[in-house]
Amino acid sequence: MRLAPIALAALITSPLAAQETGPAVISEGAAEEAAEAVAAEVAGDARELQILAASEVTLADFLWLRRPIVVFADTPADPRFAEQLELLAARPGALMDRDAVIITDTDPATLSPVRKQLRPRGFQLVLIGKDGEVKLRKPFPWDVREITRSIDKWPLRRDELRKK
Repeated sequence: MRLAPIALAALITSPLAAQETGPAVISEGAAEEAAEAVAAEVAGDARELQILAASEVTLADFLWLRRPIVVFADTPADPRFAEQLELLAARPGALMDRDAVIITDTDPATLSPVRKQLRPRGFQLVLIGKDGEVKLRKPFPWDVREITRSIDKWPLRRDELRKK
C-alpha cells in the first residue's frame, strides 16, 4: 500500500497560522534543534513530515517502522484539532528525527480502522510506539516539545539513541 502524504497547508485553515508573531525567547535546547533544522535545510534535506488520513492506513502498516501520532476530532473545524496541527507543523524536524508519522481522523461517522482500534471520544491525541502499543492519550493539544520529550523516555527510543 502506498501512503500519500496530505498537504499540511491544506489541513491548517486557522487564521492563526498566517499571523506574525513578535520576538521569541529561545531556550538552549530549542536553539540547538533550530540550528540542526537549518543545517539539514542547507544540506538539501527534502524530507517532509507525513500526514495521512486514518481512512487510508492501519496502525499495523507502521509496526516497527514508524511512531504514529494520531489526532482525532469530531469535525475538522474543532479548534483543538486546528491548534494541534499548527503545533505539529511548527517543528516537523524534531518529529521526523523520531520516525513519527501524523494520522488524522475527523469523521466519527465513518469508522476507520484506526478509529475502531483506538475508540476516541471527541478530540484526542494518541502517541503510539513502534511496537504498536498506545503510550499516551491526551484530551487536549500538546506541543512538539512535550511530545518529543515523552517519546525520548520510551525504552526503544533510548536504545536508538545509544546506538547512534
